[in-house]
Amino acid sequence: MGIKSKMMIQGKTILQRSFSLRRVANEEEGSVSKGHFAVYVGENEKRFSVPITYLKHPSFQSLLKEAEEEFGLDQPRGGLRVPCKEEAFLRLTSQLNCSFC
Repeated sequence: MGIKSKMMIQGKTILQRSFSLRRVANEEEGSVSKGHFAVYVGENEKRFSVPITYLKHPSFQSLLKEAEEEFGLDQPRGGLRVPCKEEAFLRLTSQLNCSFC
């Protein structure tokens, strides 16, 4: 019974991640859900929609400082470019998502 509950919690967490951190490449270029902002990540600059609550977290603030140093504050694409690999960004946002649960 404990294993079944653990699996249900893990499944719920995965669903929450997929809804809160979803790729918006198929959406209109300027369209981001209320309470989110656009982030471009990796060499291919994949676009993600990220909850604004992540802005409070020190790890995400560190990433923002790196983005400012590398790309500056004037970013013309309508979203924030961050200087990290997609895998690292997904790992960070997964951790942040779990900390806000």
